[in-house]
Parts: sequence; structure tokens; C-alpha cells
Amino acid sequence: MVRVLITDKLAQEGIDLINATPGAEAVVKLGIGEEELANIIRDYDGLIVRSETKVTAKVLSQPGRLKGVARAGVGVDNIDVPAATRKGILVMNTPGGNTLSAAEHTMALMLAMSRNVVQACWSLKSGAWDRKKYMGNQLNNKILGVIGLGRIGMAVAHMARGFNMKVLGYDPLAAPKNAEQVGVEVTDNLERIFREADFITVHVPRSTSTMNMIGAEQMGMMKPTVRLINCARGGIINEDALYEALAQKQIAGAALDVFSEEPPKNLQFAKLDNCIVTPHLGASTEEAQVEVAVEAAEILLEAIHGGPIRNAVNAPSTAGAMPPAVNKYSDLARRIGKLIGIIAPGNIKDVQVQYRGSIAGMDVQSATLNFAIGLLQKHFDMPLNMINTPVLAKERGISIDETKNTEARDVASSFSATVATSQVTRTVRGSVFGETLLRIIEIDGFNIEMTPQGTVLVIFNDDRPGVIGAVGTLLGQHGINIGTMGVGQKPEQQKAVLAVSLDKEPDVATVEELRKLDFVNELYVCGLD
Repeated sequence: MVRVLITDKLAQEGIDLINATPGAEAVVKLGIGEEELANIIRDYDGLIVRSETKVTAKVLSQPGRLKGVARAGVGVDNIDVPAATRKGILVMNTPGGNTLSAAEHTMALMLAMSRNVVQACWSLKSGAWDRKKYMGNQLNNKILGVIGLGRIGMAVAHMARGFNMKVLGYDPLAAPKNAEQVGVEVTDNLERIFREADFITVHVPRSTSTMNMIGAEQMGMMKPTVRLINCARGGIINEDALYEALAQKQIAGAALDVFSEEPPKNLQFAKLDNCIVTPHLGASTEEAQVEVAVEAAEILLEAIHGGPIRNAVNAPSTAGAMPPAVNKYSDLARRIGKLIGIIAPGNIKDVQVQYRGSIAGMDVQSATLNFAIGLLQKHFDMPLNMINTPVLAKERGISIDETKNTEARDVASSFSATVATSQVTRTVRGSVFGETLLRIIEIDGFNIEMTPQGTVLVIFNDDRPGVIGAVGTLLGQHGINIGTMGVGQKPEQQKAVLAVSLDKEPDVATVEELRKLDFVNELYVCGLD
């Protein structure tokens, strides 16, 4: 008998599906704590949670027969994914179930703001009848800026077109190929959205690159009539800067469904008439709850029974089945993907990888996938793996052209990747020396040797005396030690690349000091582990 434990409130349809499956039983235990869950989890084959249950390392320390954990929703931040992976337990989510609900809630907030629905409601309930005070605006012919063109962002764009809005779309990764077909004008210039849009809605994951992506500087570019909506993740719009902009009437309004801290302890937005707040209701529709419950039950049962694995965020590693050379090149490719993902800002337009020498004669599919994982990971708030990466890349219209050439070039084997974005084209080439040592041997045509490990500072600079000394001195002043250093030069162009491995990541102030050095053209801090 397959037993599935459910510890958060789940739509009955999901429970019924499990119980209707021959040889399966759903056991519902709501509100149990970490200690109790850790004591009983070993007796179950699967676990379904929502956001309340914390699946910690302690819970997973003695997993017994547990094979998989399914999150009925998108985020898996309440699940210790590394701990689950170490124990060989699949972690899955249901990213598609709440798409329409979140998109509709975005439109609801947009309409509520434009027609002053909340304020007028409370005014009338208090006994007033003030039609002039609550004069609104139409959505028709207004410009909607959509930041993030994934499932939800594209659904919002489609709905907005039904209101005859002009949709201006931006995605920090890449825009879907069908965006323009549904009436979205795609732009690579995020500032254009800030300057032109009448409404701006964000639909990007929360990551280091998207946190506070809209702050005081960005709000200063906006029309005074603009209205902002965040139904994605708290912190993408800087809340303190937003409060000041609303309080000073710098912008017309905002609607927030998510917050940096939930539930929020700081209730500053309650003081503002031009801000609507809701308690994370994006996925809170009966239909969405049914969809995620049924999907969670389906994917968990399929995985337990040895069927296809869907929506896994920690696919089992296949490293043991690969030749050692492919294993090493997979690791190298992932690190090169991370490096290019940092030093090649902008929307991805084209991706090409090439294998040369002996590695080109092997099955390198896993290496190419690992490159994609490294390249794309920073754009998602869920772990990427061999299963979900191809799907997520396809959604954004990203394909990787792979070529092989068994003829070696200056080293026995090499892997190279070229990524063209809306801002720049970068090429990085690497090799594995002595079957174990990972090395970067070329960046944008600069011959350089560096170890792709830990924190690496990459500087594109003018080639002149004193560069290495100035960088080393400044880092030393901030207590940062240099491990290794690689220099690539093009004397005819008087340009160079400097790659420095560091014992710790420099803080913002140190990075800004480095950028101000007069020989620095571009500077990037790259975490490659």
C-alpha cells in the first residue's frame, strides 16, 4: 500500500484522486510540528504540503520509505531541497496550476486602482455619496508594462489586450517567441517601461538580480500617473521607496499582494489611500486550489510508481552513469554557463556551444544541459536541473545550437560557449587538464588561464602598467586575499582581461571602488560554485 501524508489544507479533489488510485491511501494530518513530522515521515511513501509545513533537514533525517515531496504551489522555499537531494528524495512543485488565478488577481487590482473601487466602497459604507471624488480612469488605450514574460506575465498580457491596452513587455532572461503574436511589444530597454507605462506589473522570480529592481531611482523615471502592481514576490519593488513615492504623490497608486515579510509586521501601507493591499491572494481561487491539489497528487503518485518524473526541482543525478570525461566536462560547462550568465548582461538572443577534440566523440547531452543550468539559474527562484531546464528554456524561446569537431585545437579537448544578448556577445572556452583540473582558457578571444571555482573577479580593462598592483592593493585594503590570477592581453588593441580568484566575495562598497579605477571598462563578481 502506497501511503501519502498530507499536512496542509488541500482541495478534496486531490485527496480523492489518491484514494481512488488502486493500492494508494491518503492520510491527512493538519497542523503537525517539526518534531512529530520527523517521527512519522518514515512510514509514508509521499508527502504533499503547501506553504505552512516546513520540511526541514531534521524532518528528512530519517526518511524511511519516503520517495517524494510534492508542493501544491510554485515556491519550494519551505522545503530543504539540498537535504532532500542528499537523501535521494524527489521534490516537485505545480507551477502551472495558479497561472490564471494570479493573472486575474493582477487584473482585478489594476481595475480596482483605476476605478477607486476600494476607497469608494468604504466611503459609501460610511454614509457618504461622493461621485466626483472617486473619478477614475479607463484601461482602454493605456500602456501596460509587463516585467517578466513567463506563464503569468504572458497571461496578464493576453487579458490586458482584451481591454485594448497597449502592452510593453520586458523579460530579464528572454522573451517568448510568441509574445509579439499575442500583441506584446517586446523591449530590451527596461527604462522604457519605467518612462512610458501607465501601469507596471512585475512577474519575475525573487532572486539576487530581481530584489529591489524597482526602487527610488526607477520610480523617479515614471509618470506621476503611473500605478504599480506586485502579485509576484515581495521585495521586487522596494517597499520603503514605494511608500515614500506614494506618500509624496510622486506616483498615483500601487497594489501589493505580496510582501518582503509575510504577514508584514510593518503596516505602513495601511496609512495610504492610494495603495491597495491583499494578503497573498494570487493563487486563492477555488479553481486554482483544485488544480494544484490534483496536479500534486498526480505527479507524486507517478514518481512513486516509477513513472515519468514531472516538475522535479532536484532531479536525481545521472553522473554515475556517465564516463568520467563527460562528468568533468559537465561540471566545466555548468561553471562556464554561470560565468557567461554574469558577464553577458541583457536578454538572451542566441546560444551556441562547441565541443572540440576527444570530448566531441562522446555523448555530451548532459554537459550541454549543465551549461544551460548554469546560464539560466540566476533567473529562477527554484533549483534548475536536467528535467525542468529544457522546459523552462523552451518557454522563453531559448535554444542551444550544439556543434562537434573531433579535430583538436591547441588542447586535446575543449568546450566553448558563445552567448549573444541584447547588450553584448561573449565567448568563453575551457578545458579539463590531466582528466581532473577544470580551466578557463579563453574569454572573448583573450588567452587566459583561470580556475572556475569560488568567487572570481573578472575585469575588462585598458592594457597598461600598474593594473595588477592597483587591483591587488585595493583588495588588500579591504581584507580580501587573492588566490590565483590570470591575465589575457591584446597589445594591438591595448585591451586586457584580468581574472582574480578571491577568498571571499567583496562587498558593494569595494566593488564600487574597483569600478572607479580609471582603467576599468567592465567589472563582474562571479560566484562559480
